[in-house]
Amino acid sequence: MSDTLIDEGYRPTEDEPFMNDRQREYFRRKLMAWKEDILRESRETLAALQSENENHPDIADRASSETDRSIELRARDRQRKLISKIDAALGRIDDGTYGYCEETGEPISLKRLEARPIATLSIEAQERHERNERVYRDD
Repeated sequence: MSDTLIDEGYRPTEDEPFMNDRQREYFRRKLMAWKEDILRESRETLAALQSENENHPDIADRASSETDRSIELRARDRQRKLISKIDAALGRIDDGTYGYCEETGEPISLKRLEARPIATLSIEAQERHERNERVYRDD
């Protein structure tokens, strides 16, 4: 895809055909930038954890360090899952299903995709899904 299709100020609008080449490339770049941010943050976290002095003579310092490490590892696990969702969204861009609701096949609103580019359900389908989850969780 050539760089001329997307300029810096481009934002998808309802006035153009849904998921045309320009919109797909816009969301591809958005997802790739998000993934790179997560990977960079993960590398920085790992470097910080590795450089931290593990030899804490004080038990409170050691406990605090272990708590920090546990929090960081949970955050990295969430990041790993998010990268997996980003990769799945990039796959949907490649196979032409990106931007369409998995349940209804209808287009997901550009506003929703802008806010959550990994979305797989329209707002209506997501709300239905959450309502059903609540009903079964209350049992």
